[in-house]
Amino acid sequence: MIRLGSLAGYAFSGPRLLGGWTPPAKPGVYAILYKPDPDRERYAVVYVGHAEDLSAEGFPFQHRRAHCWVQRAGSKWKVHIATLEIPGGGRGHREMVAQELISVYDPHCNEQRYDTAWRDEWIGEYSDAPNTAPLPPRGPDPRP
Repeated sequence: MIRLGSLAGYAFSGPRLLGGWTPPAKPGVYAILYKPDPDRERYAVVYVGHAEDLSAEGFPFQHRRAHCWVQRAGSKWKVHIATLEIPGGGRGHREMVAQELISVYDPHCNEQRYDTAWRDEWIGEYSDAPNTAPLPPRGPDPRP
């Protein structure tokens, strides 16, 4: 098991070597990984996706982005996969999890990118809102 996501919130099964893996005919979210340093048990996320049927995604190496995974890992025998089943979760839920993981890890082989920057002009600062009052100074807790 490997935990991925913000605050490592999702328990993925794996990682497994992709070359020897048979995908189940089930929906799920998947993360493609490799070890940047083979002597350590740390993985880098190079791709995140989701599917209604994992067996139809072209695993292990017929997926449209597989060439990128192999290039990044250095060999097809260094590419790993971790999967997450979301019982009762539909396409929207899988998509949300995949988007969060892409935002957190910025995987090299994903085409979509999410900007994690924040600018005050997007919604302004707290004190600029017309329905807010100044925050009280922090002091002793008034509750008994």
